[in-house]
Amino acid sequence: MKMTRKEFLKLSGACLVVLSGGEAATVFEGADRNETRATSARRAAKQWAMLIDTAKCAKDKGCTNCIEACAGAHNIPSIPDSAHEVKWIWEERFENVFDSYQTQYMAEARKQQLTPVLCNHCDDPPCVRVCPTDATWKREDDGLVMMDWHRCIGCRYCMAACPYGSRSFNWIDPRPYIKHLNPDFPTRTKGVVEKCDFCAERLAKGRQPACVEACPEKALLFGDVKDQKSEIRQVLASANTLRRKPELGTGPNVYYDL
Repeated sequence: MKMTRKEFLKLSGACLVVLSGGEAATVFEGADRNETRATSARRAAKQWAMLIDTAKCAKDKGCTNCIEACAGAHNIPSIPDSAHEVKWIWEERFENVFDSYQTQYMAEARKQQLTPVLCNHCDDPPCVRVCPTDATWKREDDGLVMMDWHRCIGCRYCMAACPYGSRSFNWIDPRPYIKHLNPDFPTRTKGVVEKCDFCAERLAKGRQPACVEACPEKALLFGDVKDQKSEIRQVLASANTLRRKPELGTGPNVYYDL
């Protein structure tokens, strides 16, 4: 008996569901759910983004106000051992941040310039796709890539998938290394991953991220890039900006003004 391709696939799917006790159906439903979430995110009316003015940032050499403000707001531990360091926003040399941008003629001062880096809250975040427990997900209404530390099982798949090194793992209990405990923000435990969340708790109250408010040079600009009247959208329309590793297609939402 001759069978069409469509009929074969239909029959195969039915057999798979029977043999697996319904597990296959759950997998397919999960795939549909993920696809729906991704589609909804692309259609979201809002997308939070950050613009970092590297020239303004370089004016006050040695300034770490943004890093300290972030640490204080989110109970980020200060662990002396670099192998156990936890980072939400930190500084890297320009040549490392934009390794595909530099040329052999780039000024040494530019190569060595310290540049703030953090989670890019990508349009298509690879970390979300690999998380087996949905501990990291992308919010449909504003594009933030979030973390649920209670769901994190410490597999570190998200860390392996992130091409920007924007996630930290708590190899040890971080709580003894918190300088000034903020009772309004949860602490984490050993064995979970964490990262910048664009200060979602502050955004919910109509405030700017802690790092943005703390910068004395106003080098950090934050806003909704889908709002054509927003300040960040206006600046992006005229500034000479870069994004990290755009060739990967992740769609970073942290921009750098040169």
